Amino acid sequence: MYEFSQIGWLKHVIFHPVEGFEDLRWKKKGSMRIALVIVLLLFVAMVVKRQLTGFQFNDAYVKIFNVVPLFVQSIVYFFTWVIANWALCTLFNGEGTIKRICIYSAYALTPYVAGTFLSVFISNFIVRDEAVWMNVIYYVGLGWSVVLMLQAIKTVHQYTFPKTVLSIVFTLVAMLVILFLLVLLISLFQQVYVFIASIYTELTYRFRG
Repeated sequence: MYEFSQIGWLKHVIFHPVEGFEDLRWKKKGSMRIALVIVLLLFVAMVVKRQLTGFQFNDAYVKIFNVVPLFVQSIVYFFTWVIANWALCTLFNGEGTIKRICIYSAYALTPYVAGTFLSVFISNFIVRDEAVWMNVIYYVGLGWSVVLMLQAIKTVHQYTFPKTVLSIVFTLVAMLVILFLLVLLISLFQQVYVFIASIYTELTYRFRG
C-alpha cells in the first residue's frame, strides 16, 4: 500500500485506476473537500466551454447567457447521480456509502474537467482545419473519465464488471425518475405560489376598495 497526500491520492487514482481505487478503499482515503472542488470545477468548465470556446468552434449565441441550465447539467446532475446510485446500492448489495460514492465519482470526473479546460484553451489558437486536436483532447478526457467511473463504482460497491454496468444503467434510469419528480415538485410549488399570490392580490384590492 502507498501513502500519499490528498492530491497525491487523486493522481494515483487517475493514472492507476484499478490499483488506485482499491488502495483508496482499503486506506479509507479521499477528501470530500477535493471532491466538492472538482464538482465546482465541472460547473466552471461547462461555463468556460459555453462562453470562451474559440469563435470558430463556438455555435452558442453568446449574447444570451443563462447559467441555470449549466448548473443543472453539472452540479445537479452530479448529486442526482450520487443519490440515485446510493439509493440503488442496497438493491444490488453494494457496500458504498453516500460519502464514498460522492468522492469516488468526483475523482473520476477529473480527466473530463481537465480535458474540457484544455480543449477550450487550444480552441483559441487553432484554425478550423486543426479542430481534430481539440476534439481528441476533449474525447480522451471524456473517455478516461468513463473508464474511471466504471472502476470507481466497481470498487466502492465491490461489484463484478457486469454488475457494475447494470448498476450504472439502473442509476441513469433512477436519475431520470428523480429529475422528473423534482420538476413536478417545482411545478407544484410554482402553482401554489401563484395561487397564494393571486388570493393575496385579490384580497388587497377588496380591502382597498
